[in-house]
Amino acid sequence: MKKKFKLEDLDCANCAAKMEDAINKIDGVKEATVSFMTQRLIIEADDERFDQIMQEAAAVCRKVEPDCRIVM
Repeated sequence: MKKKFKLEDLDCANCAAKMEDAINKIDGVKEATVSFMTQRLIIEADDERFDQIMQEAAAVCRKVEPDCRIVM
C-alpha cells in the first residue's frame, strides 16, 4: 500500500532527512520519502501491518522533531 500524508511543523530539511532514514529502517516499509519543501510523507509499506507501521513512523517523527505531526 502506498499513501501520502501531510506533515505539520516540520522545521528543517536536516530533520526531514533523519525522519526519512529512520522510517525506511522500520520493518515492513518498502520505501518512504519525506519532503521538507512540500511538507509531505509518502510511504509504501506492507498492507497487513500498515497501521502499526504508521504508529511507528509517527513515533520516529516525534523523536526527531517533537512538534512535528503526521496528519492522517
